[in-house]
Amino acid sequence: MCRSIKTLFNFEPPATEEEVRAAALQFVRKLSGFNHPSKANEAAFDRAIEDVAAVARTLIGSLVTTAEPRDREVEAAKARERTAIRFGHSH
Repeated sequence: MCRSIKTLFNFEPPATEEEVRAAALQFVRKLSGFNHPSKANEAAFDRAIEDVAAVARTLIGSLVTTAEPRDREVEAAKARERTAIRFGHSH
């Protein structure tokens, strides 16, 4: 599950709101152990996603680096290569 959380800092263009929320969702799923919460836990689950996303946005906006921004296409190609090696097939 946590492998689904992608690095969001230092990309050009910057991480989108959808990417931040997706990472927050994966994090809350991992912590709670629920892919989909029960009705009794739905409000707490949704609130946690929003809280984690807000903290993630604050963190990403506060970090500094002297490194050049990463290129999304290059990083995606590297990820595909790692997956092919890991699972023994190519795309």
